[in-house]
Amino acid sequence: MNLLFLYAIWKKEVFYMNALREIKQLPETLKTSAKELKNVKSLCGTAMLTALNVVAGMFSIPLTPTLKIGFSSVFAGLSGMVYGPLLTGFAGIIADNLKYILRPDGPYFPFFGINEFLTGMIYGAFFYKKKITLPRVIAARACITVLINLILTSLWLNIMYQSPLFTMVRLVKNIVLFPVDVAVLYFLLKAGEKILPKQ
Repeated sequence: MNLLFLYAIWKKEVFYMNALREIKQLPETLKTSAKELKNVKSLCGTAMLTALNVVAGMFSIPLTPTLKIGFSSVFAGLSGMVYGPLLTGFAGIIADNLKYILRPDGPYFPFFGINEFLTGMIYGAFFYKKKITLPRVIAARACITVLINLILTSLWLNIMYQSPLFTMVRLVKNIVLFPVDVAVLYFLLKAGEKILPKQ
């Protein structure tokens, strides 16, 4: 029992150390990834992954008018890994608007584009030019789950519908889906390391 407790503490410390390291390295990561904005191959590759993101988003599973299960963000993860946070962040805004144009599922709310931009930035910060490991994927998904899914999305929904109930529903949904999101993202990124071009 003591060994399990010590192991849990060690894993928690490793998680926080990884997150802090990514934050400290963010300025350098942004500087390096800015070069991708001038690279034609990077622009084309990002466009392809953005298109896959949009297509995958059209096949999400709606649970309620404001709650759905989807895996389109894994393509943002791939884009962040190969092309960095800046290009992936801007591509996220484009993807968000294209998804709404192709399949509107409620009133248009432009602030959801901020979610997509920050999601791309987070994926890029954790994965760009870095070895893909399970702790790194868990840390990235945890940041997105807390900051984007639970805080920002709940805030936008409360502004739109004036109901705090969405926060509890989203909390349960995100807890249940977290291991699924991590597993899908991890295996797709590991496959992407072998298939996608190195920058």
